[in-house]
Amino acid sequence: MSLAFHPEMFVRIEQLEGPRAPLPRPLESGFTPGRLYRVVGVFNPSETSDAYFILPNDRDELWFICQRHLRFAGLHATSAHHLDLEGADVLHASAAD
Repeated sequence: MSLAFHPEMFVRIEQLEGPRAPLPRPLESGFTPGRLYRVVGVFNPSETSDAYFILPNDRDELWFICQRHLRFAGLHATSAHHLDLEGADVLHASAAD
């Protein structure tokens, strides 16, 4: 099943650890913790409740990464597929805001 998403959506990696962490593990698959990645697609297979975000890694390979490894990093009007976390204008609002 394909899901709708905003074309300017970026996420950051926050890899889960442990034996039950979903595969692939993004930090072992060409992603860097200090970068933001554009979401180019979202897939939700019927056999799981997880959604998989399609992201280009630092080598411009496309990977399906489980949403449990990802955090929302904002909407950015740019043609870039990667942004440095320090250079991006990222707001981290809490749910109470």
